[in-house]
Amino acid sequence: MNYSALNDWIQHLGYAALFFALWLGIVGMPIPDEVIVMTGGAVTATGMLQTLPAFLLTYLGVVTGLSIGYVLGTWVGAPILQKLQRKKNMGKYLEASQNLIRKYGSAALCFSYFLPVIRHVVPYLVGINKMNFWRYAAYSYTTGFVWTLVFFMLGRFVGKDVPRIGTLIYQYGFYVMLALVAAAACYVIIRLARGYARGRQ
Repeated sequence: MNYSALNDWIQHLGYAALFFALWLGIVGMPIPDEVIVMTGGAVTATGMLQTLPAFLLTYLGVVTGLSIGYVLGTWVGAPILQKLQRKKNMGKYLEASQNLIRKYGSAALCFSYFLPVIRHVVPYLVGINKMNFWRYAAYSYTTGFVWTLVFFMLGRFVGKDVPRIGTLIYQYGFYVMLALVAAAACYVIIRLARGYARGRQ
């Protein structure tokens, strides 16, 4: 499926297309998740779909697709890991995911959203490690909401440039994460500085 096919799918299936395109990400959709989410935002800007239901179905597609990995890891366990290891070029992503979990623990679920491929691997691994579901949900679903909102709104803004920008974001996901963290930090610092300045007046 390419970007044009995704748009055709949305025209025929509506909101369900956004959900299933992301839900099927677990089996390796050929379109990056970022592009699908941004497309959801772009089609609401044109009036093809309503904003709120499109966002909700997109968000549900994201968290449901990743949760399948968690459930499979929890219930199937080691055979899932062995299957992942046999996939071409998956070794480096498995190693990166394991390092992320060792270094940040549960917070790795938050960071992984901004790292293509790794976002799909980490839920498998925390499931294999028997992370409590409610703990998984607290980290994954909250971050998933923010991640979906960011790219959905970006899609509304960039419109027809979604394929180009989405692909760049997919390729440089780590740097995008750093940029978002830096932007958020700057915003907080500016707000605190302004509050301090008003308090001194």
